[in-house]
Amino acid sequence: MVEGRTHRPIIQPSRCHSCDVCIRGCPAEFIPEYRLEEESLRGTLYRGKMGKKTVPGNVPLPPCQEACPINQDTRGYVALIAKGKFKEALELVREVNPLPAVCGFICHHPCEEACLREGVDHPIPIRLLKRFIAEYGRASERARKGTKRKRRETILVVGSGPAGLACANDLSLLGFRVTIFEALPVLGGMLSVGIPEFRLPREILRMEIDGIRELGVVMETNHSFRFGRNGRTLKRSGFDAIFLSMGAHRSSKLDIPGEFLHGVFPGVEFLRDINLGRKVEIGKKVVVIGGGNVAIDVARSALRLGSKKVDLYYRRSRKEMPAISEEVEEAAREGVNIHLLTAPVRMIGKRGKAIGMECIRMRLGEPDKNGRRKPVPIQGSNFKVDADTIISAIGQRVDQKPLKGLEKNPDGTIRVAPETGETSLKGVFAGGDMVTGPGWAIDAIAAGKKGAEAIARYLS
Repeated sequence: MVEGRTHRPIIQPSRCHSCDVCIRGCPAEFIPEYRLEEESLRGTLYRGKMGKKTVPGNVPLPPCQEACPINQDTRGYVALIAKGKFKEALELVREVNPLPAVCGFICHHPCEEACLREGVDHPIPIRLLKRFIAEYGRASERARKGTKRKRRETILVVGSGPAGLACANDLSLLGFRVTIFEALPVLGGMLSVGIPEFRLPREILRMEIDGIRELGVVMETNHSFRFGRNGRTLKRSGFDAIFLSMGAHRSSKLDIPGEFLHGVFPGVEFLRDINLGRKVEIGKKVVVIGGGNVAIDVARSALRLGSKKVDLYYRRSRKEMPAISEEVEEAAREGVNIHLLTAPVRMIGKRGKAIGMECIRMRLGEPDKNGRRKPVPIQGSNFKVDADTIISAIGQRVDQKPLKGLEKNPDGTIRVAPETGETSLKGVFAGGDMVTGPGWAIDAIAAGKKGAEAIARYLS
């Protein structure tokens, strides 16, 4: 029997007698009893959700854990929470997730979409449970300790976003000496300058970063890092390996007439200025273009800056909006007017100042290469809207200036080896948005963990 275990049990199939004693004795309830039930509702739901994912001879991961990019043991810490073991639940989360509180606030929770409970009533509120135990543990002493075994190799992490923080965390736990260079005046990358404080409180982010700093990670802000064309950056840097996690901090362009009129702002830069405390002046009538989280954050921020009317225009339907559904609902409740199947054609200006824009109605056509139905303009459906301020939030791209000498993909992202994440320069690895394009924080955390593992193998 497994007694007193709060982490994942080690299953030895050759010694297993299929007696199920471990099920009754494991506090984390790692092995689901209902997997063995053939006639019960929960057993049927489990097998139906798993579908063809089950590999003969192997114990499959639960759907919620399988859906998580870092394979967080969701059922384990939820079971511990149910038993009132909040500290143990947080320790279990932190075994693989260095930013549990951050994820508790902003994660898009794919685990909940895969939750089997949905077939009965509603999915388990996994993200909110993670947030609960993370906030519950704020006042208590952190139980994180670095490894006693120290290695001589030093590693540079460029960028302190979720990928960089996760990589630095894991490498430090492995005994490496890690330094983070952050070009911005604050730590956290897009977590600090791309997400409004009303969605991610700054004291929560600082708490998570301080926990990683306590492991011995050196963190320097206002410290930019550039690659030269000769490819000798690693040798000259004095580090044994480099992990790049500089994100995608540039807004994509609309490429329509009038885009550079006064009063037209790029969404990413707009949020950055607000989060850095810079003065941002906008009009009473604000138009936001886009359907992702940045667009929703921009619209809600505009309301908080005093705009009387905020309209958001998205070229696809509500179903295709990539923003987290809860955030879209919050924006609508706060007063953001959401207009679907609409795209801008040109900005309208007067004496160099934007006064509105011309739009066209859209319909959804055939799916594109990513499976999303492509928006098609409806000829003759043009109309105009008035606006004092127009903010474009249609996507993000990687800043190319610091990355000379590195091979890139056609879209400007960094080309890496799929298995290791190593770039075209030996000993230089990369991960996160600068490799995949803009994505979710939990995906960036997964990339950082993968980078740490690859660097450890490279230096070993």
